[in-house]
Amino acid sequence: MDIRQINDEYSVSGQITIEDLDEIKALGFKSIVCHRPDFEAPDQPTFDAIAARAQELGLDFAHIPVGPMGVTADAVTRMVDALDEFERPMLGYCRSGARSTAVYQQTQHIRS
Repeated sequence: MDIRQINDEYSVSGQITIEDLDEIKALGFKSIVCHRPDFEAPDQPTFDAIAARAQELGLDFAHIPVGPMGVTADAVTRMVDALDEFERPMLGYCRSGARSTAVYQQTQHIRS
């Protein structure tokens, strides 16, 4: 797991696993947002599988997939909502972290 901090409220990572969630919680994250559509890759754990364990650990979790069309207005709106509603610090993840970074960056002009 390669977590890259964007600022005090938000960090990004590539794909996480169910096994990573205990460490994510221990690192102090309060919420997680998945920006990866399910079944993008055959070895990828599903959102529901990761969300179930995250819920057991008391982590807020949202699925805001960003697919081939790139970051949409709907994804940005849903990300703003997650940032407003969930405790932080928040971890966003996708395959590499790039989509999670892009969605977050596009929320900044709305949230400023």
